[in-house]
Amino acid sequence: MRDTAETGGRAGLRRQVEVFLLAVQFLTRLPVPRDLPWSEERQAASMAYLPLVGLCVGAIGGLILWGAAQVFPMMVAVLMSLAATLWVTGAFHEDGLADAADGLGGGATQERALEIMRDSRIGSYGAVTLGVVLALKVAGLVALPLGMAVAVLALGHGISRYGAVLVMFLADYARAEGAKFAPPTISAGGHGVALASAVAMAAGLVALVGFAGVVGLLGSAILGGVVTRAYLRKLGGFTGDCLGATQQMAELGLILGVLAWV
Repeated sequence: MRDTAETGGRAGLRRQVEVFLLAVQFLTRLPVPRDLPWSEERQAASMAYLPLVGLCVGAIGGLILWGAAQVFPMMVAVLMSLAATLWVTGAFHEDGLADAADGLGGGATQERALEIMRDSRIGSYGAVTLGVVLALKVAGLVALPLGMAVAVLALGHGISRYGAVLVMFLADYARAEGAKFAPPTISAGGHGVALASAVAMAAGLVALVGFAGVVGLLGSAILGGVVTRAYLRKLGGFTGDCLGATQQMAELGLILGVLAWV
């Protein structure tokens, strides 16, 4: 009986590792085994690990920020860390933000907005929104002390991705068909895993930066909530691009909130 239980436990752990690696494969350019078992059920289960994947991305950016700041001015170090995270993710969420901005800004109706968002070309709303958001993130991190900026960058990537998980858990998908990406439905258990990860990261943020972390979490919830409410009202649901918009605005809100208290 014990051998069977241990075998089952190892199999379960191996499955969770494979599911986590599916999330890494989907959201980043980081190398993972190419022969990972795939199924719709496993893909759906991988959504629970979005915050942890975000933490990995943020940790890479944070390490580069800290190392580069030992040699270069803070502005250069922040830009280098931004370039690293953009490369690691393939600008996945930033692309979603730009497409969502084009759709919400240029589409008078739900149907027109969804049509615009399906177009891979970036428009004026998307370009301006993406430029402003990236500039604000850079300026916010540059204005923070180095240690605080590293903590906010590393943990902010993970915390902000929970917003996308929450939207998937609570809201409906906006497209009936023809989607370039249809996020799988996340289960209550998967949402619980993502929530626990985000709570742990939030606690770590507060431990590292103090009450400024609480204000940052509030800013993250406000900005992420504002953009989420906007597209849910306009589209009657979410798209993959909308999830990117939620993540980006939640990350920006976290940075600005921490900065407002420092």
